[in-house]
Amino acid sequence: MKGARGRGTLEKEKPPIFGMIQRGGQVVMRMLANVQQATIRPIIESVIASGTMVYTDEYDIYSRLVEWGYEHQTVCHSKGEYARDEDGDGFHEIHVNTMEGAWSLLRSWLRPHRGISQEKLPLYLAFFEFIHNARKRGTALFESLIKTLLKPSTRFRV
Repeated sequence: MKGARGRGTLEKEKPPIFGMIQRGGQVVMRMLANVQQATIRPIIESVIASGTMVYTDEYDIYSRLVEWGYEHQTVCHSKGEYARDEDGDGFHEIHVNTMEGAWSLLRSWLRPHRGISQEKLPLYLAFFEFIHNARKRGTALFESLIKTLLKPSTRFRV
């Protein structure tokens, strides 16, 4: 069975998930209340340094990235474009394939957990984010998890 096409919403019980990934680096994924520029801007600004080149698809939610202080290049999936080489060096540097790959991994990871509630989805996203960013498997991943849990944090001061 295939879900309905279109953007997810909380009302449709298909909450929107926003994701960013640094090529060769960390991934950040957040469940959103809505898909609006006012919602994504604080997430972007908390994670991406001003002046950074950001690659996206053509979705208009990203149209203000330059105004917000970022360099911005897009690929137009609706025209069949998935990667572009603008400088002629043979390397197609303008693409969103890194994030598309992360989405694919997330879908595969969530598939066995059928019926995740909207309330629990942010926890699943956070754990997937941890696993992806740890880049370890098996007992090495377990050791990373324990170290992270035992690490002193200023966020949880009593």
